[in-house]
Amino acid sequence: MRRLVLLLSSIVAVDIMFFTALAPLLPHFVSRYGLSKGEAGVLSATYAAGVLTASIPGGLAASRLGPRQAVLGGVGLTALASLGFALAENVWMLGAARLLQGIGSAFSWAGALAWLVASAPRERRGELIGATMGAAVFGALLGPVLGAIASAAGVRATFLGVSLVGFALCGWVFASPGAPAQPQPLSALRRADRRLLGALWLLVLPALLFGVLVVLVPLKLHADGWGGVSIGAVFLATAAVEVVLNPLLGRLTDRRGHLVPVRLALLGSVAVSLALAGANAAALVAALTLLAGLAYGAFYTPGMALISDGAERRGIAPGLAFGVMNGAWAAGNVVGPAVGGGLAEAAGDALPYLLLAAVCLLTLLATLPAAPAYFQPRSRPRSS
Repeated sequence: MRRLVLLLSSIVAVDIMFFTALAPLLPHFVSRYGLSKGEAGVLSATYAAGVLTASIPGGLAASRLGPRQAVLGGVGLTALASLGFALAENVWMLGAARLLQGIGSAFSWAGALAWLVASAPRERRGELIGATMGAAVFGALLGPVLGAIASAAGVRATFLGVSLVGFALCGWVFASPGAPAQPQPLSALRRADRRLLGALWLLVLPALLFGVLVVLVPLKLHADGWGGVSIGAVFLATAAVEVVLNPLLGRLTDRRGHLVPVRLALLGSVAVSLALAGANAAALVAALTLLAGLAYGAFYTPGMALISDGAERRGIAPGLAFGVMNGAWAAGNVVGPAVGGGLAEAAGDALPYLLLAAVCLLTLLATLPAAPAYFQPRSRPRSS
């Protein structure tokens, strides 16, 4: 189990590293290609568009072909996408490379999480999902560093190196024993109930939140004179906090249920989004970005545990459920950067943050006892 968690953690870490590397590079591409805030948001959103496109095919591949085969295909596409990013000559090629990386990510994540759930003891599922999410956040931690290195040493050389790491991971996956396939028709998703739909929303929401953050914060800091290395350091510190947070959230979810971490995340997200709406000084924006990493990042582990439990309760194969999860996350990450960047360009940065705070507040109200039980799983005994 430990070797499998290490393998899957490495896969999601490299995948997220490529995704988050764009943040410190975004001002560079904006200057080089003359992009507006809205166009920068579209470039950032192309990764999520690829995930959205391939979310159902990735889930079907994980359930019908087996998790290992889905992971192998996804990691291979990610490595090719990194190669394309290194060799890109214009913004269209950059966008195409990120789209391809998103497609690969959909296969990698659906396969990796289905593989983990199929192998993990049920009473430790939240803990192991939290450990894997911690590795994903470690990749998010390395992503800004990678972007900062690329801004100093060159995009081509940096991402050629990332591509080689991806191909090495393909070899590791190929040499590892897989988990059995659980083939199901797409119609099995009709069994989803309100609790499972609520769990999926908990993956849409942080994608919206981070999608706005990774566009507006780098551009704000750059406008105030911060360079790529400094911007990368802000996101590096943010991700470092999340690395520690996610395993703790996994244990809390196993012991206390899902609602406690979800409500804390919602309260924190309302507060930090309102604070970002009123922040003007670059140093304050940077400090609030660190707090946003704590609040926004706290949804993923309980949300994934809820999806796993909900799929098991309704008899939906894990690969198929996590494929839909990819689509939910991607929908938020398509809308967040593109719409957030467009609204900020038209009316200022405060408006997107205020709208995010309102969405989080409405979600918090939906978790209260008087609301329909969208987020409350059937009770189960605590593990001893």
